[in-house]
Amino acid sequence: MDENVKERLNQLFDFFRLIDREKFIGRQTYLTDATRKENDAEHAWHMAVMTILLAEYSNEKIDVLRTIEMLLIHDLVEIYAGDTYAYDEEGLKTKESRELAAADKLYGGLPEDLGKKLRGLWDEFEAANTPEAKFAHTMDNIQPIMLNDATDGKSWRERGVALHQIMKRNAHTADGSQTLWEYAYDTFIKKNVEEGNIREE
Repeated sequence: MDENVKERLNQLFDFFRLIDREKFIGRQTYLTDATRKENDAEHAWHMAVMTILLAEYSNEKIDVLRTIEMLLIHDLVEIYAGDTYAYDEEGLKTKESRELAAADKLYGGLPEDLGKKLRGLWDEFEAANTPEAKFAHTMDNIQPIMLNDATDGKSWRERGVALHQIMKRNAHTADGSQTLWEYAYDTFIKKNVEEGNIREE
């Protein structure tokens, strides 16, 4: 085997072993049976499938594969930065700096061309300026809302989450899909406010 090919493959398989750690990064959202919380890898897979089937509701035409690529790689930085709960005000203060440092370390370990590609996708997701990034953020926000509803607001109740927190968190969810945001609000959020799973104040 060509030594350059072998070295490139060694780097790639080192990366593949590293990202297995995403399966161990716990999130705060429960699975639909409410027996345990999902992990980052499960979250990414779920959003990827949702994107395939919901892309028609994007505000703008999107490159579905590019959107899926973003969703599959954007949380990999949490291998080094850790997961930051959506309503953890203290954790959110340092999230950006922690994740930037993690992105440098993570994607810097890949062959240069592929590291540049994945870092570009991550930066695009973070900036949320393209149709694909906007829709990816819509998926990233709606997926946990759906799971919270499926578990009768279990995570919301445990954390005492208020409606104003959810609305702040979702201030730009409609930027990717007005239709899906309206659906999520009407179908998932309003019901849980009415049932007392989300605090109104």
